[in-house]
Amino acid sequence: GISVVKDCESCMQWHIEQAAAAGASFEEVFEAVEVAIEMGGGRATVSARFALEVMDRLKLAPRTGR
Repeated sequence: GISVVKDCESCMQWHIEQAAAAGASFEEVFEAVEVAIEMGGGRATVSARFALEVMDRLKLAPRTGR
């Protein structure tokens, strides 16, 4: 979350990688990104793109079939 608000790419990457390694789902990581956007406003929306790219590289994808 705060990594997105502060626009710290290396922090975002580390936190997302650690969350994925611990078994966090796409939805859980995405929720943290959404909260960061709400707290950080427009600037956080721009930096959130990097977080989404990291999630994509790690193959974190939304669950389907609900």
